[in-house]
Amino acid sequence: MVLTMSDLAPSPDVLGWLIEHHGPARRTAGTAVEVFARSHDGGEPPGARYREPVPLATPGPGEQYAFEVNLDDCTGCKSCVSACHTMNGLDEGETWRKVGMLHGGSSCGTGGGSWQQTVTGACHHCVDPACLAGCPVLAYDKDPITGIVHHLDDQCIGCRYCTLTCPYDVPQWNPLRGIVRKCDMCRERLGAGDAPACVEACPNGAIRITVVAQDAVVADNETGHFLPGAPDPSITQPTTSYVSARPAPRNALPADYYAVRAEHAHPPLTAMLVLTQLSVGTFILAQLVHAAGGAAIAVAVGLIALGASLLHLGRPLYAFRAVLGLRRSWLSREIVAFGAFANLAGLEAVHAHPVIGASAAIAGVGGVVCSMMVYAATRRESWSAALVGAKFTLTTALLGVATARAIAIAGDQAVPWLGEALLWTLGAKLALELMLLLRARDRHHGALQRSARLQLGPLRPIVIARLGFGAAALAITAVDVAHPPLAAAIAALACALFGELCERHLFFVAVGSPRMPGGVP
Repeated sequence: MVLTMSDLAPSPDVLGWLIEHHGPARRTAGTAVEVFARSHDGGEPPGARYREPVPLATPGPGEQYAFEVNLDDCTGCKSCVSACHTMNGLDEGETWRKVGMLHGGSSCGTGGGSWQQTVTGACHHCVDPACLAGCPVLAYDKDPITGIVHHLDDQCIGCRYCTLTCPYDVPQWNPLRGIVRKCDMCRERLGAGDAPACVEACPNGAIRITVVAQDAVVADNETGHFLPGAPDPSITQPTTSYVSARPAPRNALPADYYAVRAEHAHPPLTAMLVLTQLSVGTFILAQLVHAAGGAAIAVAVGLIALGASLLHLGRPLYAFRAVLGLRRSWLSREIVAFGAFANLAGLEAVHAHPVIGASAAIAGVGGVVCSMMVYAATRRESWSAALVGAKFTLTTALLGVATARAIAIAGDQAVPWLGEALLWTLGAKLALELMLLLRARDRHHGALQRSARLQLGPLRPIVIARLGFGAAALAITAVDVAHPPLAAAIAALACALFGELCERHLFFVAVGSPRMPGGVP
């Protein structure tokens, strides 16, 4: 049997079906030739159809540019991702635009058919960008005319704080360059009247640039309606709008909603936080019990902590810029407070004076409070002000008591109540952490529940080590609370310290960070 080309051609019925079911937008608009012909006959100026994805006029007062995504036209082809990567010259593994997925409907236990929707997202160029507010070196700028949130690469020191404050996981850490980078809406192309890379590359025209009123954005976000499964829009007031003719089902959730995954560990920050709190606690407790050499040890530990923090920076040579954001960044305030504490505590170690000692203690407590706010300001549930405040305060007291106790015993100084204080603070800290682990039983799959599941799953060895060190410190202290030998006091301090380092590691890797909807895990 010989087949001819006419045998392989689709039947008229198939062609008719394809035309009929190509989509309501295409049936209404017609072919590209028909659209151009209608616009030409209507007197539309040349080039207007090409510029349709971009506003012809610049934003006026109180307005700014924003992305608009038509979900009905998004197929998840990732042409926008590829174009963004190529046109912006991104490095391997660096992505400024991502494509996720939402699903719901009958497959999730409701009536009606199943529902699935791909979602493309990039920087939302928020009205109140958290990346800009928290940056300690003023490496972010929001253009007063266009509203575009632009990252100043040359100003960045690579502290990565913006990756923690942004609830949409937009700033991307680039280890090769030692800085973070992000979408700037292809502002140079936009300024020349051309569409951004993602807009121009989308084969269905699902992405376009619009002009929005900032007051209207804030009012809309007050309702909490932004995108199913996305973080609360009231945190930063994102300007991206997602439109669709299909209403999302009530149970629409990101495809990766139930997935648990560890976050970045940030070892230098782990060491810095634990050691600064040990330093402050030791200084205050040593002052209370008049332990000789306590101030000097506190200063030495504090300097080690500040040195460890430099290892976290992608560009440590520019660390001096970190005080530029003092007016609005808790990270800048933390640096200034601990710097003042180190200097005052050092002065106290050389020349003891009540005023100097009190000033150093106040600066140290201020530094710990700033550390709390650095993470509470991210608005993450696992880093709420209450939880972070309780953890950091107990660590400061616990390690301060354990260190001051060892110093006092080394100097043949009897301070029996320090042993009891160590037992109480150790018990309180372990009780708090065990209580948080019980959140794994929650029916609501929130951040605390996912964090507990992660710790009882992939991170279980670290949790066991943390609880083991804590239990060992309790047991060693309980053997002789009032008058232990120096070796026992040092062993209790070492176990407490290693336990707190494990806890602070879990603090970062099990935080359960918010993000835009992701793909199928």
